[in-house]
Amino acid sequence: MEPEALGLGGLFLSAFLAATLLPGGSEAALLALAAAKTASPAALWAAATAGNTLGGLSSWLVGRWAAGRWPHLGPQGERGRRALARVRRWGAPALLLSWLPVVGDPLCLAAGWLRVPLLPAAAWMAAGKGARYALLLLPFWG
Repeated sequence: MEPEALGLGGLFLSAFLAATLLPGGSEAALLALAAAKTASPAALWAAATAGNTLGGLSSWLVGRWAAGRWPHLGPQGERGRRALARVRRWGAPALLLSWLPVVGDPLCLAAGWLRVPLLPAAAWMAAGKGARYALLLLPFWG
């Protein structure tokens, strides 16, 4: 598929799905669109950051919902337990690392489970995810 066919909407969707519990990444799409100069780096950054942040918030929402439904459980497995410990210790700022592969999704889920307030969760997620995309786009910024 040509990068032009993907567009900002496709980049947004790719970034959203990459931030959910589903496997995937959005970096290749971002860099292909940047190299093809299909949109400004600022527009690409905004689409990728918004999509990835909303995807992370969907994991936060799943965690919040699950905590209300099954309060006696919790995020499962070693990653889930470590994520809970990190969010308990650091609170919303732990979500600055939500962009990390493998670690980020459990952090978002744990933050929802622990009822980290929505606005701080969204702000810290967006800061981390936005910084990562900005670094990837650095060579393309005028």
